[in-house]
Amino acid sequence: MTDTLSPARAEWLPSGVQARRDILAGIVVALALIPEAIGFSIISGVDPRVGLYASVAIAIVISFLGGRPGMISAATAAVAVVVTPLVRDHGVDYLFAATILMGVIQIAAGLLRLDLLMQFVSRSVITGFVNALAILIFLAQVPQLIGVSWHSYAMIAAGLAIIYLVPRVTKAVPSPLVAILALAAISIGMGLPVRTVGDMGQLPQGLPSLALPHVPLTLETLRIILPFSLTMAAVGLLESLLTAQIVDDMTDTDSDKRRECMGQGGANMVAALIGGMGGCAMIGQSVINVTSGGRARLSTFTAGAFLMFLLAVLGPWVGQIPMPALVAVMIMVSIGTFSWNSILNLRRHPPTSSVVMLVTVGVVVATRDLAEGVLAGVLLSGIFFAGKVRRMFAVERDISEDGGTVTYRVTGEIFFASVDRFTRAFQGEAGARVLIDVSDAHFWDISGVGALDKIIARLRRDGSEVEVTGYNRASRDIVDRFALHDKTGVEMGVVPH
Repeated sequence: MTDTLSPARAEWLPSGVQARRDILAGIVVALALIPEAIGFSIISGVDPRVGLYASVAIAIVISFLGGRPGMISAATAAVAVVVTPLVRDHGVDYLFAATILMGVIQIAAGLLRLDLLMQFVSRSVITGFVNALAILIFLAQVPQLIGVSWHSYAMIAAGLAIIYLVPRVTKAVPSPLVAILALAAISIGMGLPVRTVGDMGQLPQGLPSLALPHVPLTLETLRIILPFSLTMAAVGLLESLLTAQIVDDMTDTDSDKRRECMGQGGANMVAALIGGMGGCAMIGQSVINVTSGGRARLSTFTAGAFLMFLLAVLGPWVGQIPMPALVAVMIMVSIGTFSWNSILNLRRHPPTSSVVMLVTVGVVVATRDLAEGVLAGVLLSGIFFAGKVRRMFAVERDISEDGGTVTYRVTGEIFFASVDRFTRAFQGEAGARVLIDVSDAHFWDISGVGALDKIIARLRRDGSEVEVTGYNRASRDIVDRFALHDKTGVEMGVVPH
């Protein structure tokens, strides 16, 4: 008898072999999280344990509550840069309070189905987002390549060789894990003069504990933290939903974006309650997880649990891990994340799509702000789309043989971007009978209805008899609701289609 796993259980343990892959992938991710969490803490102006404890809490909680199995969430730079002024001006307790409110806002966003806004993010924007993150991941490694000994360069080269060559021999163990362990053994055994994880900042000792924020529960506190919480929530959800879409594409599976919104909120609230900062999904670590074989929730849980084990038990040993090993892993992530096909597609894709992708990349890299880059890409996509639909519009004018009837045949979409061409297409028809045929047209908004009103009023002032015919059902409904001059009913002298 075949044992069929339930969908919920399959998200945790697809099979025995996959469970091993998830655990090993989670270990690789945990090791890669340490220097980044410390770095993000430094950016925010807080102790390293704030970022590390946040990564532990967010990864563990999101493995249960999140909507995308196999995706990694932890403390991130996108959130860290937002809270730097808050920590500087008001202290770390206000950071914890703002993170709790951030979680509440994200849960509310999930309940309100704001995840559906992702439908307005085009493929070009997502490609630009991915490429920009790949560039930022690589640029984040540059400080580890400046002012170092030749040993560091040699270890990075050796790490990349291990990462790319080991899979040709065996895929039983993720090659990034092999690279980290091998280079750590060489560095520690030979006492090489290279930077280590411990040089990034002091690692915390012991397990995190409950840490309620010591802030006054007043409207003044709310006034201080609300702007930061809103920005953190928006940036966190944006990066998380985009990363979820990318992991969906990499694994050819679907995810529950609404659940992911609420899961991110719950994870951030828990992180703040144990003295951690806010976070969200991480595309770099998610790529590490997926390429290392991680697919289920077990990989995300393992990343958080093993990170906690490393901090609580193996802290002194973890501090000796050479940074060149982790730099090699992140360079691999940068190379694997970048959409190299997008370069070839610049000539094959429509120019507007290529421009949207390049603008998204440029804004993200220039500002180091993912939200600004994606917003720029979305707005540009909307402008190009409106312009394209605007051009799919025409008005033909025919005059009957006796010259008594002028027929205007309207084709295309009538909305805010095309109303100017619509109104300018009608001439003065003094004394003539004017027939406006909209059988092949569609009225989308009140701007289109208003333009039709304007045309009818102008023609009637010139003494013309006006008749509109051919409304489709949706156009008839919006005209009936908002038109000032004629409705679509037969009693008004207008023939519906």
